[in-house]
Amino acid sequence: LLLPIIGKIVFSMDDSSPLMNLGKRTPGVVRSIVEPFVAFLTQMSQAHPHTGKIIAISLIPLVVFLRGLFSYLNVYLMQWAAVRSIVDLRIKLFEHLQSLSLSFFQKKNTGQLISLVNSDTITLQSTISGALPVMIKDPVTVVTLAVLLFSLHTYLTFIILLTFPICVLPVLIYTKKVRNSSARIQSSAAESSGLLHEGFTGIRIVKAYNLEQTVVARFRQSCQQFTSHYMRIIRSQEIPGPLIEFMGSLGVASLFYIFALKARTSPVDFLQFVFTVFLMYRPIKNLVRLHSQLEAARSASARVFQVLEIKPDIVDPPAPVPLHARNADIVYDIPHFSYGDKNVLHDIHLTVKGGLMVALVGSSGSGKTTLTNLLLRFYDPQKGSVRISGTNIRDVAMKDLRSQIGVVTQETLLFNDTVRNNIAMGRPGASHAEVESAARHAHAHDFIMEKKGGYDFVIGERGNLFSGGQRQRLAIARAILKNAPILILDEATSSLDTESERAIQAALDGLMQGRTTICIAHRLSTIQRADLIVVMDKGRIVEEGKHSELIKNGGIYRHLYELQFSDLALRP
Repeated sequence: LLLPIIGKIVFSMDDSSPLMNLGKRTPGVVRSIVEPFVAFLTQMSQAHPHTGKIIAISLIPLVVFLRGLFSYLNVYLMQWAAVRSIVDLRIKLFEHLQSLSLSFFQKKNTGQLISLVNSDTITLQSTISGALPVMIKDPVTVVTLAVLLFSLHTYLTFIILLTFPICVLPVLIYTKKVRNSSARIQSSAAESSGLLHEGFTGIRIVKAYNLEQTVVARFRQSCQQFTSHYMRIIRSQEIPGPLIEFMGSLGVASLFYIFALKARTSPVDFLQFVFTVFLMYRPIKNLVRLHSQLEAARSASARVFQVLEIKPDIVDPPAPVPLHARNADIVYDIPHFSYGDKNVLHDIHLTVKGGLMVALVGSSGSGKTTLTNLLLRFYDPQKGSVRISGTNIRDVAMKDLRSQIGVVTQETLLFNDTVRNNIAMGRPGASHAEVESAARHAHAHDFIMEKKGGYDFVIGERGNLFSGGQRQRLAIARAILKNAPILILDEATSSLDTESERAIQAALDGLMQGRTTICIAHRLSTIQRADLIVVMDKGRIVEEGKHSELIKNGGIYRHLYELQFSDLALRP
């Protein structure tokens, strides 16, 4: 449309020129918008010939600039909307995953969850940024061109539209393949993420057992499956396009035949009709490809929204009651507890007196850690209850409950952050003096200061820049800083050497003063001074008492003790 405007003003063309006839073929809606502007430029060129010509010629770079500007804004804003939507979805998904119960994570592979948050959402991002313009623009283009075709030649347009279902047939054939391959490609991506996670986190074992080639072979097989499914999707997306074009070419050949032999139509009308038909190919092809993209996005989004629909097993009560845990008794009254079909606890009736230390001992799998998990409300018993100061912990907000329990576990978890921030997680907002005091009590200050930056030293992923014993002492410092009225020690000194264990045990003895402490230990030397020792076997409490009493009874506790100490240790 720009060419007739410039031609009329610059070269003084009349309305009968071929270029002006081309402008007259512009759709009426567009002409009604542009013609007032053309009239204004024509009047100006007549009043001021040079100024009008300069303005008309300036339209060329102006229109190109505006086209480039709006094209840039279109791409930029669409990408911005897509990435913001996906970031919001990722945050919501990760937040939801964090709210789910521990039982959910025991059934899921870490790689699958990482793939869910990353790979699946990336698929949705590309669909939003690429598909939305096609969904809006191309259908309008197809409808507009169809209306134009009807205005040019109604009979032939009906014939073309009747052949359209034949063109859609390849799309229907390949839709199912796209859907199946999209689901499998997400599974392959999740499997690859899981293998990467295992290969990186277990690198010491991989190298120790010469498993490098085995791990690489598994990863290669997973990548080959990913490639196979990905190429199947590409084939399903690209094959329908050429098929549609081929069928369309048959239709165009038929049009040539009709126009050449049967119809009485001018060459200009004939070329305009054929050109309009060809203009429909690209948007129709884009819509076909869009269908495949939407199928892939549906497979990815199905996994995402399935997880978002999962409700946590452990939820806060509608009206939580306050909890006063200091010097309060903890009472377990649990007829039985099971993880799914596996019974773990049987007839548990145990009272932990406030301010005292109770040690749980027994062989692996006897149910010791399960008791602490129930206290932290990682799980709820199917029957019975756990009460603190007479309050059922189901009636307490989880944040309130867990804020009053300090935990030091055998599996120390440290974050890739500074030493100060890792310790301060025990009590966010603690001052540097309080952090340092907790580290000194945990006998961690000296080795912290040996690192460059001291408390600002970044400890690496999972604290791998410290030894196992040092990581354990940092975890103990975190618990000391939290200063909670209830303390859970799950093999808290298992990674320490004898000298460090004695130092830490002294610090823990000071920490446990005036606190209700539940200690799980395989090293019986660390719990001999416990106020009560509870012996568990196969999910049952089989013995209770002090160290000396249990030794005299000659039961399971004495047997465990004899396994760790020589006969001389039993003599007076």
